[in-house]
Amino acid sequence: MNKNTALPRVAVGDLRTDLDLTRDELFALLDLAAAIKANPRDFGRALDGKSAAMLFEKPSLRTRVTFEMAMAQMGGHSTFVAGPIGEREPVRDMARNLDRWVDVIVARTYSQRTVEELANYSRVPVINALSKDYHPCQALADVLTIRQEFGNDLRGKKVTFVGDGFNVAHSLMLTATRLGMEVCVATPPGYEPKREMIVLAHTVAQEGSGSLKITNDPVEGVTGAHAVYTDVWFSMGEQTDVPQRLADFSPFQVNEALMAKARPEAIFLHCLPAKRGEETTDAVMESPQSRIFEEAENRLHAQKALLLMLL
Repeated sequence: MNKNTALPRVAVGDLRTDLDLTRDELFALLDLAAAIKANPRDFGRALDGKSAAMLFEKPSLRTRVTFEMAMAQMGGHSTFVAGPIGEREPVRDMARNLDRWVDVIVARTYSQRTVEELANYSRVPVINALSKDYHPCQALADVLTIRQEFGNDLRGKKVTFVGDGFNVAHSLMLTATRLGMEVCVATPPGYEPKREMIVLAHTVAQEGSGSLKITNDPVEGVTGAHAVYTDVWFSMGEQTDVPQRLADFSPFQVNEALMAKARPEAIFLHCLPAKRGEETTDAVMESPQSRIFEEAENRLHAQKALLLMLL
């Protein structure tokens, strides 16, 4: 039997990918996150009696703590399950157990397929807390941080992602372009974002008059940027071809010289954890331009808004 028809879907929202939020919902979520951040006590009982199951195949600090605190600080509860998803029992069986016990499932997985299967079978919302292809919760915190720095109207503001064009870059492309931002992704040759993600980002950029540019020149990418963003060169569980990757990525280190190519008021972002001395330097991470810990804090506020909108 086809997994999509085995269990009737209840009309609830999921966050499988960034585009499960419409552009209007994206703006509403960012506004709500800002309100929660300004007055957290106003939302202290908003999720009374609600519960979340957190299924994590990958280790986590920010994602786990911020989701657990988001539930707790709004009167809810969370339970954490670590380890492979779908090994001990099929994913579809896990989903149909969990949706009888909890109100939302938060999944941090290796494969996007796992997120999709959980959502196909679950009658409660499923949140993608990271997969190989997407990191939508991170993108929400990223644009919330940029908004707080440059104002709610981000049209024409340039954000440049420097490094490996994988999940974090994908989600930034799909989210920031819809806010009207100029998104540039600067990668070594062969490490560009997936072609289908580039096509999709160009398409959705038209919603908000945003734009996307892919380049193999980090200086070109960073020049004129309002925000410069990087991430680790080795994704979790994928530490292969280390000498080759180090050689390929070393010209893309975000150091003081590269940051100097951005606008004077530019901020530095990193989703963390960082490998200091590889993709960036201590000097940049500790500089007045760095907003990495504000960005980490905003994971909490953005996810509170997301949980409220889904529940």
